[in-house]
Amino acid sequence: MIDPVILKKQLHQACLDIVLQRIENAREALEAARDAANGETKSSAGDKYETGRAMMQQEQEKSHMQLMESTRLKNELLTISPEKKCEKAEPGSLVITNLGRFYISGGIGKLKVGQEEFFAISLAAPIGKALSGKRAGEEGSFQNRKFRIIQIA
Repeated sequence: MIDPVILKKQLHQACLDIVLQRIENAREALEAARDAANGETKSSAGDKYETGRAMMQQEQEKSHMQLMESTRLKNELLTISPEKKCEKAEPGSLVITNLGRFYISGGIGKLKVGQEEFFAISLAAPIGKALSGKRAGEEGSFQNRKFRIIQIA
């Protein structure tokens, strides 16, 4: 495995890239929904018009919620320093277990750095809760499976 600090920087940047893309996608979807709503004209079929407006409003709300969540996640990521040496499972730590490799940063999901797969998780996630505060060498369980922490960086 490469230097843990370099790896954490790569993982952190990958997380930021994903979140920034999510923000851009949500903004574009929100703008498209607004344009569609503004372009909708009253038709002779009043119910059809109202149904269309309601659907566009739902799309706007969905896109707005995605934008808010992605922005929150970006702000959360910006508080994490990938250079920080971690002794326990906490935000910014890289946790290597016998069940997988986890970067505790935010609920982003699977990441690939080089040929290795990692999971960017939040401490609020079930696996995050199981790992939280644990140190290298400690054991725990998740979904009735025992795990052992091999390394924390």
